[in-house]
Formats: sequence, C-alpha cells, structure tokens
Amino acid sequence: MKITLKLFASLTDYLPESSRYTNIVELDVPDSATIGQIIDIYHLPPKLVHLVLVNGSYIAPELRATRVLVEADVLAIWPPIAGG
Repeated sequence: MKITLKLFASLTDYLPESSRYTNIVELDVPDSATIGQIIDIYHLPPKLVHLVLVNGSYIAPELRATRVLVEADVLAIWPPIAGG
C-alpha cells in the first residue's frame, strides 16, 4: 500500500536526498505496517521523534508501535523544537 511520509526540521536529513527539499516521500509499505516500523526503517532516533500525526491527528507515544497505517495515510513527524 502507499503512504506519504513527511519529516520536518532536522529529521529531513533521514530522507532520501531527492526528497529533502520537499520533506515528503511516497512509500510503498506492507499492508500491516505500523508507525513504529516506519520509524525503524528510516532509523529515526527515538529522542528525535517527538510529534507524530497521522492525517493531522496526534498519535501518542505509547500507540506508535502498534498503530497500523492504511492506504493513503499521511504520516508526519517533527523533532522537539526549542525556540526563543
């Protein structure tokens, strides 16, 4: 199935080089893929996976390992961001 992965801020470094400018990559993943599996595939450091949304809805940390994605989902991930 196809999903869209969007990584923001410093996490764009984990995308293929061709996708870093747009911060978006289309993925073909198994039908039972979870958010946790996608995070593992891209080797995203757990400390940098802070805000996770699927189709604009927040996914709590304790649900990410088991939340199964479906066709056309948009998975967006932000690192912790400090400001001043």
